Amino acid sequence: MSKPKTERALGENEAKAVVRMLRVSPQKLNLLAQLIRGKKVDAALADLEFSRKRISVEVRKGLQSAIANAENNHSLDVDDLVVAEAHVGKALVMKRFHARARGRAGSIEKTFSNLTIVVREVPAEAKA
Repeated sequence: MSKPKTERALGENEAKAVVRMLRVSPQKLNLLAQLIRGKKVDAALADLEFSRKRISVEVRKGLQSAIANAENNHSLDVDDLVVAEAHVGKALVMKRFHARARGRAGSIEKTFSNLTIVVREVPAEAKA
């Protein structure tokens, strides 16, 4: 008497990885998401490898996880993978305060982000 299995939200030629609770603001993380969106995975990995942004290491791990999910769980060809989607969402915000002059307090918000990466297999003859 269990509930029926939910249908897969992604297509048969897609795989997904979600990186949660990244300690960076969504605005800054979206810059890296824009950098890799729509590129082949090897070009996206190279861009993240030589990016000077601190969080690019974590984004690279997330992209590698999506590639591994595509290869191992859905048996897709790694050479034909393209970053179909890379979108950023907000996670929790830690609120802190900093002492200011005359007994006042300045608020500091330490934001966290979530990153979702979807890779899609595009056959080589379709790109030509």
